[in-house]
Amino acid sequence: MARMIDLIRSSTVNSGVMQTAARGALSVPPQEMIEILVYLATQTKIFAERARLTLAGWDEASSRAAAADPQTPKEVLAYMITPVNLRPTLLPTLLENPSVSEKLLLDLARSASRYMVETLVKSGRINQSKTILSALSSNPNLNPNQSAEVAAKLSSLAAPVEPAAAPSNVMKAAEPESPHHASSTETAPGDLPEDADVTAYLTEHAAEISADANKPFQPIGGVQEELNPTPHPEAAHAETEATASTSTQGAATAAQRAPAKKIYLSAEEQRGSALQKIAKLDIKGRIQLAMKGTKEERSLLIRDGTKLVAIAVLESPKVTDGEVEKFAGQKNVLEAVLRAITMKRRFIKQYAILRNLVFNPRTPIDVSLGLVKHLLTADLRNLTGNKEVSDTVRKMATRMFRQKLENTGGE
Repeated sequence: MARMIDLIRSSTVNSGVMQTAARGALSVPPQEMIEILVYLATQTKIFAERARLTLAGWDEASSRAAAADPQTPKEVLAYMITPVNLRPTLLPTLLENPSVSEKLLLDLARSASRYMVETLVKSGRINQSKTILSALSSNPNLNPNQSAEVAAKLSSLAAPVEPAAAPSNVMKAAEPESPHHASSTETAPGDLPEDADVTAYLTEHAAEISADANKPFQPIGGVQEELNPTPHPEAAHAETEATASTSTQGAATAAQRAPAKKIYLSAEEQRGSALQKIAKLDIKGRIQLAMKGTKEERSLLIRDGTKLVAIAVLESPKVTDGEVEKFAGQKNVLEAVLRAITMKRRFIKQYAILRNLVFNPRTPIDVSLGLVKHLLTADLRNLTGNKEVSDTVRKMATRMFRQKLENTGGE
C-alpha cells in the first residue's frame, strides 16, 4: 500500500486532503506527517504557508525524534536546520545527527545567531571538524571568549608541522566570505541588534528569564484566532481546479497557474509569517523582538503568555500611543500587561488609553477603581450600564456619575 507522502507527491489526492495535510491532521505516523509538511512547505504554493506554520508549532517530542533519527529524509533535516526554520531546542540534536550534511553545518556556522552560536561552540561534532570550526570563526556573532575558544580548538586540530600558524591562516581564509554571510544573518530568528535598552532589561530580569527559559510562545487566546480559517480566494479557486481534475496532468496544470496569481502576500499571510518567526524564538529572542521588532510583531508578542516578553513590548522605544490604546482594550492579554500600562506616565496620561483600561473587563479591579474618577461624565454614564465589567466597578461609576451631575447642577 502506497504511503500518503507518495500519493501527495504524485498529486493523486484531492484538495481537501491537501488542506488537512497542511494542518497536520492526517492519520499517519508523526514522522511521515513531518515529511508531508516539509514537502508542502517547500514544493507547493497554495499550502506552503499553512504547512510552515504547522511545522513551527509541531509537537516537540516528535520533532526531536525526527531530528535525531539518521533515517529521517535528508530534505526534512535540511528544512529543520535552515536558520529561518530552525527551532533552537532542536539544534543540539540536529548537530549530532550524522545524516545532516557538512555543507548545511558550514552554512549554519557562518550565519548562526548569538543564541545558536552558544550551542555550536559546545557541539562535539563541530569541535571535531576543522572545516566547520573555520567557518564558525568567521561568524560575526561570536563574542571574544567564544572566538578565543574556537581559535584554540582550531590550533589543536592543526597539522603538527604548523601548530601555531594554522588557525591564523584558516581565519584569514574565512574572512573574505564574511560580508556575504553577514547579510544572511539578517533573516535569522533572534538575530536583532542588542542595544543598551535590551541589555538593561535582560540584566534586570535575568533570574526570571532563567526560570522561564524553556517557555515557548503561547499567545493568550491561542494561535488559531490569528489565522484566517477561510481559504484565500486565490487558494479556493486553485483548489476548485484541482478537485475538478483527477489526472496528474490536470493537477500539474493547476500548480503551474498558481505562481502567476501570487503577486503579493495577503495580510493573513504576513501575520502568519510573523507567527512562524516568533514561534522559533526562545525567551531572550522574543524579548529582543518585542523591543526592536515591527508593529506586527509587537501586536503578537503583547499576547505572549510569558509576562516578561509581553511587558517588554511596552518598553520598546518604537511602540506608539495608538498601539498601547489598542492593547489597553484587549481581552487577550495578561492582567500584568494592563497593570504595567498604568505604571508608565506617558501612557496613562492619554485619556483614550485610560478609558479603554477601565472598560476592559480583564483589567484588575483595583486598577479600574483607581482610574474611574478620571472618566468624563458621558463615559461614566456608559460604564454604569456595562455588564462586562465587575459590579464593584459599575457601582463606583454610578457613584462618581451622580457626584459629577450634582457638581454640574444636574446637566
